[in-house]
Amino acid sequence: MASFSVLLAGLLGDASPAKAQTLALPVPELDALSIRIVTDSYQFAVAPSRKMDTLSIEHFGWGISPDYPPGPTLASEFGLSMVVTSSRKGETRKTLIDFGFTAMALNNNLQLLGIQPAEIDALVLSHGHYDHFGGLAGFLRQYKDQLKPKLPFYVGGEDCFCAREWTAPPVKGNFGVIDREALAAAKLSVTAMEQPALVADHGFISGQIGQRSFEKLLSPSAMHVGVTEGSGCYPDRLPESERGPGSIPDQFRHEIATSFHVKGRGLVILTSCSHRGVVNAVRQAQTVSGIEKVHAIIGGFHLAPYPADYVRQTVAALKEIGPDYIVPLHCSGEPFYEMAKAEMPDKLVRAYTGTQLVFSGSAS
Repeated sequence: MASFSVLLAGLLGDASPAKAQTLALPVPELDALSIRIVTDSYQFAVAPSRKMDTLSIEHFGWGISPDYPPGPTLASEFGLSMVVTSSRKGETRKTLIDFGFTAMALNNNLQLLGIQPAEIDALVLSHGHYDHFGGLAGFLRQYKDQLKPKLPFYVGGEDCFCAREWTAPPVKGNFGVIDREALAAAKLSVTAMEQPALVADHGFISGQIGQRSFEKLLSPSAMHVGVTEGSGCYPDRLPESERGPGSIPDQFRHEIATSFHVKGRGLVILTSCSHRGVVNAVRQAQTVSGIEKVHAIIGGFHLAPYPADYVRQTVAALKEIGPDYIVPLHCSGEPFYEMAKAEMPDKLVRAYTGTQLVFSGSAS
C-alpha cells in the first residue's frame, strides 16, 4: 500500500527535518504488547488485578512501601497519556503517546510507575488539544538531557500546532498552543504524518482519519492560524480553506490513532480522543494495515457530549466490528460505559490511571 509522510521542513529553525519510515505491508507482528495508562481522569487504588483470557489487567494501587510512610501517589486529571511497550523477535520498543494536562502529573506518574524516559523510542501526539499536550513542555524540560538523540516526535499535520480556544461548555477560553521552543531545545526529530507510517518499527500511525461512517464531527474548539513568538501554525502549510483570517472551527484533520498488530490476535488500536469518530479510527486502521481482526480498542471515544441515541449507535457499530476487548478512557463518558456494559459485558474492561494492560501473542 503506497503511503508517504509530510515532513515539517524548517519547523524547528535550523533543525533537520525528520524522515518517517513509510508503512509497508505486512505490518510488524508483535510477540507481546503492554499499555501502561500513565494519566487518565481518575484511579481506583484498591481495584483487584485480573486475567481475561489473553489479557492481563494489572492495577497500580497505592504509591506506598513497607519501608517508609506514604509519599506521593499517582495523580489523575482530565487528560490522557499512555506508554506502550512492544516486543518483537527479542527487540523491545517503548512509545509515549500523549502527555496529559500537566507536567506535574505526567512526571510524577512516570517516576512512580518506574518508566525511564531514556528508554523511550518515540513520542506521539494524537491531536492538538491541551489535555493531550499540556504536560509535553514540562516533560521535555525535565528529561531533555536523558532522551535519546533526535527522538522522533510524530503529529498528524501542521494544524496540530495551531493555537486553540475552547468554545464548548462548561467554560470557554484559551486552550493553549504547543511550545515549539521546547521541542527545539530537546532536539526532537519532528515529523507530521498525514499518511500511514511506522512508529518505532513496531506500531503504525493511522494517517489522517477519513469520515466514512455515521459519526459526526463535534468541534469543541477553534483554531487560530498564525505564529506568535515562535509558536503556532504556518498558514502556507495548511489547506487554503483553513488559512484564516480569524478563528476557524476545528476539523481535527491532524488527529491520528496509533495501532499495533499482536501475533495471532489482531489489531490493538489506541484512539486517544476520537474527535473524528472511534468507528472511523478503527476502520482507518483496518484499511491501512489490511488486517480485519480487532483485538482491542483503547482510549477516549469522545461520546460524553452526544445524546443517548448516538451513543447507542456507536455501541452497535463497535459490537459489529467485534473486538475482543474495549477499554474506554478519558472522554468516553459514563453513558457509553453503561451501554457497552449491557451490550458487551464480556468485552468491556475498566482501566484507570496506572493500569497496565498486557496482551500476549499466540505461540504459533
